[in-house]
Amino acid sequence: MDSSGLYRTITDSARSAPGWAQSVFEVWTEYGLLLFGLLFIAVWWRARGQAAPRAVALAVAAPLATALAYVASELVKSAVDEERPCRAVVGAAAPLLACPAPGDWSFPSNHSAIAGAAAVALALAVRRLALAAVPLAVLMAFSRVFVGVHYPHDVLAGLLLGGALAALAVPALTGPISTMTAAMRASGGRAAVWFTGPGPARRP
Repeated sequence: MDSSGLYRTITDSARSAPGWAQSVFEVWTEYGLLLFGLLFIAVWWRARGQAAPRAVALAVAAPLATALAYVASELVKSAVDEERPCRAVVGAAAPLLACPAPGDWSFPSNHSAIAGAAAVALALAVRRLALAAVPLAVLMAFSRVFVGVHYPHDVLAGLLLGGALAALAVPALTGPISTMTAAMRASGGRAAVWFTGPGPARRP
């Protein structure tokens, strides 16, 4: 797939954008994934207060599925060996961020795979979070092209890979983790009960 033309269009727009807009995208693309991490923590903390072990299981499965998506994207990167557009596309505007080192391949985008997986996993854990998580994932993917370090097809593939893996992994992990959660609650161990929440039997 050749999306170098669209890459040029987006990076040209990035270079002509106001300085504040460039700064916002630079910060978002570097640190935006931390917001997904905070959402994971918030969903887990909320799940601890619910009686059903499934709520905790979904909250725990979400970051695990996201980690799986990252590993998968790294494996694909190693197999494809696509050069970064900031080195390969002739006549493109200079990237807003430093071009990653040679050997740090472009396809698919790790950031996009992580964001896509996180968005789907969070939506499966708390359905209404899809309204925030999905647009944030798309914005993360777009930002990787905007700052000049990925082709559009890199980020699209990353989103699809991450989202698909999360859609498969979260349901597969939820059953076993639910069983473990119930066992940990029943054990009465302080650390176990703190992690999973007390469950219905221990509520006043």
